[in-house]
Amino acid sequence: MCDQTTNTILMVRPAAFGSNPTTLASNAFQSQAVGDPDQICVDATREFDALVAAIRAAGVRVALIDDTPFPTKPDAVYPNNWFTTHPDGRAILYPMLAVSRRLERRPDALQAASSSTGLDLRLIDSTLVREFEGKDRFLEGTGSMVFDRANQIAYACRSPRTDEGVFHRLCSMIEYEPVLFDATDAKGRPYYHANVMLSVGADFAVVCLESIDAAQRDNLRTRLESTGHEIIDITRDQAAGFAANVIELRSTSGARVLALSDAALTALGTSAQTLERKGLALAHAPIPTIERFGGGSVRCMIAEFFLPAAHSTA
Repeated sequence: MCDQTTNTILMVRPAAFGSNPTTLASNAFQSQAVGDPDQICVDATREFDALVAAIRAAGVRVALIDDTPFPTKPDAVYPNNWFTTHPDGRAILYPMLAVSRRLERRPDALQAASSSTGLDLRLIDSTLVREFEGKDRFLEGTGSMVFDRANQIAYACRSPRTDEGVFHRLCSMIEYEPVLFDATDAKGRPYYHANVMLSVGADFAVVCLESIDAAQRDNLRTRLESTGHEIIDITRDQAAGFAANVIELRSTSGARVLALSDAALTALGTSAQTLERKGLALAHAPIPTIERFGGGSVRCMIAEFFLPAAHSTA
């Protein structure tokens, strides 16, 4: 059984951050860029560095990849969409909707980053990319899915970026139970990724229940509660403020950490105190430029390492 949280993550420092016109149609959280593109990138990089500092100050190990300026990759700051890692030493690559985002997949950089933290990346598995991307069927990592690693469950909501068949194929590959549902925002649009309306920690789940199809709502609540997760129910308005786009990590000493943006902290309101009472230290920073023009918040910016140690034979 895998732990739900990790003390080692990967983040990608942006080189050409900006609003990506090819992702606007499916991401209602994203705004079209206004203003000087160079200044937007400068502001986003400053926000990124402050967030990394806050997470490191909480004792979490952060491996950094510097994005390359060419070819331009405006969404490179969101690496959790293109890979996940697993205790058997695998990294799985994912088929992505926007052609421009497929350039973000950098297996060599991933290999170097994992090695720098003393982890053993034994296999980079591109099965899903080969089988589905050319057929316009997509699954965007832990954006599309929210993993309950401790109980081997994957949660996902249908969207243009989350294909049911690819989701089931992934769950078969990693031997996880698939839980698929439909969730929409206040205007009836499917959430582009599950991780903007659901976050699963060790013993809690931040979830926007009102967004879930009524026929599926009780099933999702029951599944979460049956695995020992206290439900922190948020509204669609709170989800729009990135209240669910948060992630539980742990420090290298084992302390619980919740990484989130200042906007998410505000949107959570008194629920943040509930999480603090559970013993989670809140590692947060303001990232308004990244949230506004990228359409994702802190959870989207973090890719977790669950690889074995380099000396392990597991």
